[in-house]
Amino acid sequence: MSRAAALLAAVFIAALAAPAAAQCRMALALALDVSGSVGRQEYRLQRDGLAGALLRPRVQRILLARPDAPVRLMAYEWSGPAHQRMLADWTDITSAQALAALSARISGTRRVGAAPTTALGTTMAYGLLRLSEQADCDARTLDISGDGKANSGPLPEEIKPQAEVLGITINALVIGSEDPPNVEGRILEVDELANYFSDHVITGEDSFVEIAFGFEDYERAMARKLAREIEPRFFSRLAPSAPTGPAPRTERRAMTPSPRAAALAIQDTQ
Repeated sequence: MSRAAALLAAVFIAALAAPAAAQCRMALALALDVSGSVGRQEYRLQRDGLAGALLRPRVQRILLARPDAPVRLMAYEWSGPAHQRMLADWTDITSAQALAALSARISGTRRVGAAPTTALGTTMAYGLLRLSEQADCDARTLDISGDGKANSGPLPEEIKPQAEVLGITINALVIGSEDPPNVEGRILEVDELANYFSDHVITGEDSFVEIAFGFEDYERAMARKLAREIEPRFFSRLAPSAPTGPAPRTERRAMTPSPRAAALAIQDTQ
């Protein structure tokens, strides 16, 4: 049995054993790409970008809005089929101190050897497994960062239907390359990658693709995405969860910002 198949089997076992009542307003799993295209500097920018985004004032305000019904966060890194490494396990964000400790844990991570390949399908299956264990949360979202298409393991579109059955949302943050150096070339490149993630990876009502123009833009893009993911839960009323069913399907979700607008915004700040 492949690792992805074993993970999916575990997903449904966990789902059957899960409690019904909601006790947290959102479980959010954050998956960071450490495949071969991510160098030492890019790894640092991604790791520190996530840690910094969690501490931005708007994100903190949203995360801490309901300490009685907290957001529950975890972070892991991924690359090939056998590499999913926990950076910070599930943590209820009930105070500024808890959030600061989680951010410090992520920023203190040291890189280890990992497969150079990009197993998007397997990391989706792993994220679904971990989220299936958090059925006491009102909403569950897998947040995948990536700078390339799948080239190893099961295809993302083979795993995506399982998220739809479980009612788990998958969002994405695509990271554009700094090559080619001209703005038009970067727009075309990141637009193709964003469309790939939109078509093959993300799923769920209100799912979306966020764009970072290079790893230097990662913290800003991550903060924007976290706010968009969590803010709708700010005033959520925690009633017992309805029976889980397939997530609504749409042909294409909006990307924010548009590739052209994002590229021009980055150019203006340089």
